[in-house]
Parts: sequence; C-alpha cells; structure tokens
Amino acid sequence: MKLFYVPGVCSLSPHIVLREMGADFQLDKVDRKTKISEAGVDYNQLNPKSYVPALQLDDGTVLTEGASIVLYLADQKGGEKVAPRPGTKERYKLQEWLVYIATEIHKNFSPLFRKSPDPVPRETLQKRIDFAAQTLAKQPYLLGDKFSVADAYLFAVLRWAPRVEVPLPPVLQQYMDRMKARPAVAKALEVEGLT
Repeated sequence: MKLFYVPGVCSLSPHIVLREMGADFQLDKVDRKTKISEAGVDYNQLNPKSYVPALQLDDGTVLTEGASIVLYLADQKGGEKVAPRPGTKERYKLQEWLVYIATEIHKNFSPLFRKSPDPVPRETLQKRIDFAAQTLAKQPYLLGDKFSVADAYLFAVLRWAPRVEVPLPPVLQQYMDRMKARPAVAKALEVEGLT
C-alpha cells in the first residue's frame, strides 16, 4: 500500500493507523502547490479531488477520504489493534465518532484557516471540541480504554487548534500528550517533520 500525504494535515490520521497496525506501506509526500508527489506522481490524476489523503492499494485501487481509509485499514490484518470487530455495537460507535470528527470538528476548522472574521465558526468549533472533551474526561480514548482509528483522526485535527488560536481544555491537552507518547504517533510525527 502507498499513502499519499502532506505533512501535518488530516493524512496524518491514516499514517498513524498504518504504524499502529504494523502494516507494510510506503509514503509518498505530495507537494501542496504543484500536486506532484516525491515519486513523480501527478496527484490530480490519481485523485481528482486534489486533496490528501489517498491510499493506493496493491492492486492499484485508490481510496480517498480519511475516515473511509481508516475503516478500510481496520478491516485488514492488524486491524484488531485499531478498531472493534465489524458488526459490533462498538464498531458503530467508532463510525459515529469518525463521522462526528469529519463533519463537526474537521470541517469547522476551515473558516478559521481562511481567517473568517465571523465569530460563529469559532464558537461552533469550540462547542464541538468541548463535546469530545466531555467523553475524554471519563476515559483515556474515545471508545474507552483502547486506542482506535477515531483517536488518530481526532489527534490529527486537534493539532490545528493552536494554529487558529482555539484553546483546548486541559483534558484535551492531556489527551494530546497521551497520544504523542504512543510510539506509532511519535514515529509518524517524526517522519512528517512535525516534532
């Protein structure tokens, strides 16, 4: 498998998951401006959506959208390390978190990156982050005591909070520290030049 990524964006999530699983994979960094990867791939041809991540499978199939990629990975060898079994209530709770992170947290960062003067996006994002904090005040990870692909995604997007001056509650600061202490997370951050 090959993961196409840009350092520090949401592609960090499947990068962490691949490392947590102990998967055999390659990385190919995409230039944000030219959309040409380090290996010379025209990323716009590979993924017409033009944004990362994309996971190219051994048979050439290309998957896009981070939440979909991490769910695919969860169903592969090693997936039991990063997700509950398919068909279980816990698996549907995982999917619930992935959808929430994608639609309520990830997308609410966008107006802040564009420097929107409207205070509503900031207030909305803070409420969505606070909801995650309520869960993490009771348990170490989103699904309880065990790390999951949802934690990789939440960690990746919460890393943006300081950049747009959104304060994280102390419980989320502790969560971020706990995540950074995971060997797979630390290695992904190192490889992407984010340490």
